[in-house]
Amino acid sequence: MAISSSSFTLQNLSVSTNGTVSKNRSPTQNIVLHFRVSGYSESPKVLSYSARNCFNTDCNNKCQLFKLKCSDSGVVGKVIEVLEDSEEPRIDDGGDGNGGDGRFPPGGGDGGGEGGGGEGDDNDEKEFGPIMKFEDVMREAEMRGASLPADMIEAAKITGIRRLLLTRYLDLQGSAWPLGFLMRYCSMLRNRMLADPSFLFKVGTEVLIDSCCATFAEVQKRGKDFWAEFELYAADLLVGVVVDIALVGMLAPYARIGKHSVSSGVFGSLKHACAALPSSVFEAERPGCRFSLQQRVATYFYKGVLYGSVGFGCGLIGQGIANMIMTAKRSVKKSEEDIPVPPLLKSAALWGIFLAVSSNTRYQIINGLEQLVEASPLAKRVPTVAMGFTVGIRFANNIYGGMQFVDWAKWSGVQ
Repeated sequence: MAISSSSFTLQNLSVSTNGTVSKNRSPTQNIVLHFRVSGYSESPKVLSYSARNCFNTDCNNKCQLFKLKCSDSGVVGKVIEVLEDSEEPRIDDGGDGNGGDGRFPPGGGDGGGEGGGGEGDDNDEKEFGPIMKFEDVMREAEMRGASLPADMIEAAKITGIRRLLLTRYLDLQGSAWPLGFLMRYCSMLRNRMLADPSFLFKVGTEVLIDSCCATFAEVQKRGKDFWAEFELYAADLLVGVVVDIALVGMLAPYARIGKHSVSSGVFGSLKHACAALPSSVFEAERPGCRFSLQQRVATYFYKGVLYGSVGFGCGLIGQGIANMIMTAKRSVKKSEEDIPVPPLLKSAALWGIFLAVSSNTRYQIINGLEQLVEASPLAKRVPTVAMGFTVGIRFANNIYGGMQFVDWAKWSGVQ
């Protein structure tokens, strides 16, 4: 069972000498706490409350700390700081996997489908459907003859699952092989398809356009030697496909299912902070996903590091294969027209910097523009409008990016 209430009132509370809040017919002061309670896997028991600081009129404290704890040992209490006047309460959740800026409602949330309050909840329910309880989720899955992954079952027990996400999963897991198989056993693909059903279309568009443009350029560049140097073309094409999938996949929105375990220490805190970031700078907010401006700015640099790592690794492998083929051929037959073998590390570094700076910036903008078009009333009525926009903008981006890379390669001395 999950409780989703934007507030409830604790009235007739007084402070005893030992600092414990207790119910009394003659209260010293009434208080109102605004928060959200979730996490009951079974019927909730009585909640107990204790106050760290007294809050009667004789105290000069500007805030009071309350610890909410359920008698069920499986539920961890949260510490809520109640501020005076109209300041917003802050929740210290001890790093439980909810992202965001540490304020209520949580940001960067959990894909169980909960977050926000008031008007935000109404908008979320209108777009993504109501939050289904565990019993309803399992009943719906049984009606479809489907089994849910362990993380989705856990999310259903703790917070519930939005109806739209559950319906999408049940529809997609029943698809033909290999999509149905991957939806059931590959969480990376599943979560991205749940957040954006057109994810595979965007990946396919990117790979097809880039491969066609690369093939056309290779044929023009190699001319009559194209088939004689086909191994070089194949190596470049294979690396290009890997890069294309990474470029689209790392910026794609994804459903955050369940709670993520957080380890202690510096690396645990860093992992928690990275998990709370949006998938791209312009990712739209959804249930359980609220992002601050600082998080969006940090995402640009974080994705730049990831893009740079992918670019360096793929450049090292792709250029290494090409260099080995070129060296092997020249050991058999040399020609005066042979071009110098490109430097391996310098080429890999160029790929890394190019993806981190140029590709990262261009694809962040593309993602933002695609989301604007997809959210427009016209695209919702006619989905082919968004698909046509995706094809057009990604084709233009590939042409521009290819020309820019040639300029960077000549400027750096790699080519």
